[in-house]
Amino acid sequence: MADLNEETTPEINEVEETVEEKRKPIDPSIQGIQLFYEKNKQTINYVGGGLLLLVAAFCFFKLYYLPEQDKEVANEIFWAENYFEKDSFNIALKGGPMVISTEGQKSMKGFEQIADEYSMTKTGNLANYYAGICYMRTGKFQQAIEFLQKYSGNDEMISSIALGATGDCFLELNNVDEAIKFYLKAAENSKNNFTTPIYLKKSGFAYELKANYAEALVAYERILKEFSKTAEGLQIEKDIAKVKALGNL
Repeated sequence: MADLNEETTPEINEVEETVEEKRKPIDPSIQGIQLFYEKNKQTINYVGGGLLLLVAAFCFFKLYYLPEQDKEVANEIFWAENYFEKDSFNIALKGGPMVISTEGQKSMKGFEQIADEYSMTKTGNLANYYAGICYMRTGKFQQAIEFLQKYSGNDEMISSIALGATGDCFLELNNVDEAIKFYLKAAENSKNNFTTPIYLKKSGFAYELKANYAEALVAYERILKEFSKTAEGLQIEKDIAKVKALGNL
């Protein structure tokens, strides 16, 4: 027993010394941030390590993963755009035909699949716009609205056309109020001589459908005043005369 006690005593003493080291009092001379760190060093170290991992993951995602995805999707969308330009909207939307790529022969992806698989890329976002137009051109207006409203690009022309096309879809669904709302959004989204007069005129036509000739007149007169040299502006006086007569304005 004496031998056993002699063997275990040093181990107990070592444990006690370790505990004492952990309980070592904080130097009373330190203050401020250093004092806060000494009191919370374990938590701070854990949080700091976690933040470093997040920063590293973000850098990998931003600097490596997304650029690689952008390269990949640029090759994928080429074929869908090619069919879109040929008015083959169902193929452009759904994909299917075999194409030759750098990886060999494979089945092409349509805009719908591209928008889903590459949603975090700019090209994947653009695929939402293309998919919406494809659905609109094939008469599936509710599906078209869903995809057009997913598009969130900064291109002034495409974003204006996406809003205007959404208005067209609502008009086809006999929702004239929503159509007007999106036509006006499209007109104001980017003021230019191409899209603005087009969607002002469409808003005026939609107002006419509601027999709201006063608001239609406002839209038409704005075209005459601000866009008189455009295709819409050159013919708008006939529409102005018409709504004035219909509304006794």
